[in-house]
Amino acid sequence: MFSKDINIVSAQEAVKAIKSGDRIHIHSVALAPQGLISAMCDRGRAGELKGVKIQHLHTEGPAPYAEAEFEGVFQMESFFVGHNVRKATQAGYADYIPVFLHETQRLIRDNVLPVDVALIQVSTPDKHGYVSMGTSVDSTLAAVQNAKTVIAVINPNVPRAWGDAMIPIDLIDIFCEDNTPLIEAVFTEPDPIEAAIGKNVAALVDDGATLQMGIGAIPNAVLAELGSHKNLGIHTEMFADGLLPLVEKGIVNGANKTLDRGKIVSTFVMGSKKVYDFIDDNPGVLMMDVGYTNNVDIISQNPKVTSINSALQIDLTGQVCADSLGTKFYSGVGGQVDFITGASKSNGGKPIIAMPSVTNKGMSKIANVLNLGAGVVTTRPHMHWFVTEYGAVNLYGKTLQDRAKAIISVAHPDHREDLDKDAFERFGSHYHFVSK
Repeated sequence: MFSKDINIVSAQEAVKAIKSGDRIHIHSVALAPQGLISAMCDRGRAGELKGVKIQHLHTEGPAPYAEAEFEGVFQMESFFVGHNVRKATQAGYADYIPVFLHETQRLIRDNVLPVDVALIQVSTPDKHGYVSMGTSVDSTLAAVQNAKTVIAVINPNVPRAWGDAMIPIDLIDIFCEDNTPLIEAVFTEPDPIEAAIGKNVAALVDDGATLQMGIGAIPNAVLAELGSHKNLGIHTEMFADGLLPLVEKGIVNGANKTLDRGKIVSTFVMGSKKVYDFIDDNPGVLMMDVGYTNNVDIISQNPKVTSINSALQIDLTGQVCADSLGTKFYSGVGGQVDFITGASKSNGGKPIIAMPSVTNKGMSKIANVLNLGAGVVTTRPHMHWFVTEYGAVNLYGKTLQDRAKAIISVAHPDHREDLDKDAFERFGSHYHFVSK
């Protein structure tokens, strides 16, 4: 029976452990400890801190430390540009570290970005002296294992997730308490374009496939179209509520997986309380270190790995931008390349990039060349399947001209003729028009 006494202190007392010049790692997504963040910012306003660097993946909830008022006090260096730090990053008050998701933990473990203080939330301790990191393990586990000081908020709303999420309480130095419900992420129902994309992607998913889904409406639209599939498995960096109906129907059972057979494997979860409750004390879900979930060699061991990711823009040769709108950073590299590569190495795997053909203002997201300043996340040779609401095309093994024709064939009809003209100017008279 676990009997260690835990000394609980206030958030204000706990953050006194933070010193000027420290590097702070904040727990990801729904587990960003808002009480500790608020107390830390209060110290910053009081002039008690300066030159503090803050890192994290995507977080839900406020991120006040990234705002202009804390210039010189806190320097945000995110691994992913989420909505709560996007404006500050684009304005230059916060910054971004381009990195493959699987390497975020390595930056910490190899002391490229040594962590002084980790701010986390955990479940209530069990009788064996363990707490769970709940909905987010990702690179935060590396921070917990390597930080000089770990400050943990014990919150009974944090689910007791299995896998690498379970950590011994001895890794924690300072304890606080909070019973605030976890922040929930609500996804809207797919619109007609997203639903059409979902159908086109679902048609590519084989029975027995192992799925990875990115964030957003399109992955949920795909999941909604898989009701007649069989024996699907999950090895992904994240999942949300859209997966649950397939689990309840027995469609997702992991029966064909060769690694972690029968288990759902993920590194973070983002959704409603329903999905948080689903992973609570569920041995069928393994919440794992991002160095495991996003390891290309691990991913590729399962059969028919089907990775489904979205993008912001694609050019006529198959270069994909997924992190910026021109020079303005909008999100991050994330795990797209990890899973595109892992799926391509998997026996029967299918790497898929799926996106609407146009923006919400009707501008084509398929372009002759990427916007000035746009970064290439998925390169030409990485590309296999490209899907829009107008169909699915496989670019693997195709020449530049054949790629252009294929991509234009699934562009919005209003833009195909102009794209054809761009391709003709780019490739010369040997290019044959698609739109005629």
